[in-house]
Amino acid sequence: MEILNVQNLSKHYGSGETIVKALDEVSFSVEKGQFIAIVGASGSGKSTLLHILGGVDTPTSGKVFVDNVDIFSLDESKQAIFRRRQIGLIYQFYNLIPVLNVEENITLPLLLDGRKVEKVYLDEIVSTLGLGDRLNHLPNQLSGGQQQRVSIGRALINNPALLLADEPTGNLDSKNSAEILQLLRLSNKKFHQTVIIVTHDENIALQADRILGMEDGRIVRDEVIRK
Repeated sequence: MEILNVQNLSKHYGSGETIVKALDEVSFSVEKGQFIAIVGASGSGKSTLLHILGGVDTPTSGKVFVDNVDIFSLDESKQAIFRRRQIGLIYQFYNLIPVLNVEENITLPLLLDGRKVEKVYLDEIVSTLGLGDRLNHLPNQLSGGQQQRVSIGRALINNPALLLADEPTGNLDSKNSAEILQLLRLSNKKFHQTVIIVTHDENIALQADRILGMEDGRIVRDEVIRK
C-alpha cells in the first residue's frame, strides 16, 4: 500500500540568474511500513525535502500526497491538523518543552488536539523507549539520548502515517546514536511505522530498507537494501 507519493517537487529561492534550486523536479513513492534513508552532502536538498514532506515548508511547485491526501491543497488550519495527526517529526535538537515533564512532552500532540490519551498505547511506547522511570523528569534532568527518546515518543503518540527524522543522531555520541537508530528500527517493526530518516552517515543509511541519494536537489540514487 502506497503511503507517500511525491510528484515533480521543486523548491526555488531567488529568481533569474541568481535562482537556487534546493529541489529540482523530485518524484518518488513510498510503501507503508518502509524504512527509508535520504542521504547526501550538505546542501544537497535532503533536509528541504524532509521539511516539505512534513508540511513545515512549502514547495515552489509539485505535489505531496500522504495517505492519498494532497497536503498542500488543504487550507492552513486543515493542514495544521493533518500535520499534527499524520506526521511525526524528530529533530536533531529534540525541541522539547522545558517546563513540561516527559509524559507531558510525549502526550502534547494529543492534548493540543483535544484528544484522549490511550494509556495502554502510551505505556507501550514508554516501555519500548525505556522511559518508565523518567515520566516525571523535566528535559534538563535527562541526558541527550533520553531527550531524543522523548522526542521519538512524541512523534509516535498519534500513530502517524509518516515518521520523519532529520539527522536524529547528529547531536549524540556513538553509543546513543546506535540506540536511537535501533529504537527507530523498532518503531518501524513493532508499531508498523513508515520511517524516513535524513542522514549524512552512510553507516546509518545502510540500516534502512531503501536509500535515496540526493545531489544538487535531485534524487540520483534509489537503492533497495532489503525487502
